[in-house]
Amino acid sequence: MRAVTWQGKRDVRVEEVPDPRIEEPTDAVIRVTSTGLCGSDLHLYEVLTPFMTPGDILGHEAMGIVEEVGAGVPDLQAGDRVVVPFQIACGNCWMCLTGLPTQCETTQVSAEGMGAALFGYTRLYGAVPGGQAEYLRVPQAQYGPIKVPEGPPDDRFVYLSDVLPTAWQAVAYADVPKGGSIAVLGLGPIGDMACRIARLRGAGRVFGVDLVPERLRRAQERGVETFDLRSFDDEKELVTAIRDRTDGRGPDAVIDAVGTEAHGSAVARLVQNTAAMLPRKLSGPLAERFSVDRLAALYTAIDLVRRGGTVSISGVYGGSADPMPLLTMFDKQIQMRMGQANVRRWSDEIIPHLTDDDPLGVEDFATHRLPLSDAPMAYDMFQHKRDGVVKVLMRP
Repeated sequence: MRAVTWQGKRDVRVEEVPDPRIEEPTDAVIRVTSTGLCGSDLHLYEVLTPFMTPGDILGHEAMGIVEEVGAGVPDLQAGDRVVVPFQIACGNCWMCLTGLPTQCETTQVSAEGMGAALFGYTRLYGAVPGGQAEYLRVPQAQYGPIKVPEGPPDDRFVYLSDVLPTAWQAVAYADVPKGGSIAVLGLGPIGDMACRIARLRGAGRVFGVDLVPERLRRAQERGVETFDLRSFDDEKELVTAIRDRTDGRGPDAVIDAVGTEAHGSAVARLVQNTAAMLPRKLSGPLAERFSVDRLAALYTAIDLVRRGGTVSISGVYGGSADPMPLLTMFDKQIQMRMGQANVRRWSDEIIPHLTDDDPLGVEDFATHRLPLSDAPMAYDMFQHKRDGVVKVLMRP
């Protein structure tokens, strides 16, 4: 089959690889019909290269048609249409039953000290072959795959794999009171969808911050009060501008949907790039012990949120030596929640909103639909934010 493989920093290729097969009774194999390109994939493209191996198959946002199931998968059969959550979880352990499948005790990558295994996402999360491919082996298929009806286009459901539950969890963790205010930093796919969900769930005012004109325009068209980061000399001016619209206090909650890809911190970028250029035997331990993130967005969130408010982090961070402003966080009595989205925890709440009237705008959410063969171009375009790209779907 053809699949998108990682070959090095900023080097992905579409190659022929062996077809997946049933390896365990709880496996399924699906024929992928749509697969997304996520902002988290860009971390593998550049920042997290020390944890990658040439030939790794990328991608964690896939849906398709079941081709084959193992004997331990009673509720799926060939021909079923399914969306595959990005994390791999059993559904039966204590963590899964508590609503935390991202911490699944069956698939935890304990050798790396990490949570549940993820599709297509570094050795830290199990180096499981991903879904940017023609076919995908799905472990723990007795729990993970979400069956969806035939008929509507893939765009209606594919975002259940990641975008929708990640944005939903970000808003749920933000705990905005009815009619309250929330600011979303970063209007890429997750931030954009988080704005839509916040409005759906009753937020009174939603502020969106980015520096890409197309992203700002998309959010503004859906009633978001947008702020162009390029219009301010520094983050302090931005914070003041938003506070002025919230009686001087700041919003009730702030979502950091940017993560370590934020602009700023030349020192952190130098450390990241240096680690990426070293031989893998050296770069991995260096990144694990001394990695630092570009924390501009997180610092802004902490500064911006009102006293007693909540910061919800959906953007991915990977540093282990990050300096945090604990005095400010303690003094402001900030609550902070974060983590990979627990897809099956939220999917039943989300599905009723994937209706014909499409209140979340999923069917026109993608800005680009490309064949899988164009993946290298798609990664480069997404990395450099060209051609108005916000969300890319690929068809094998």
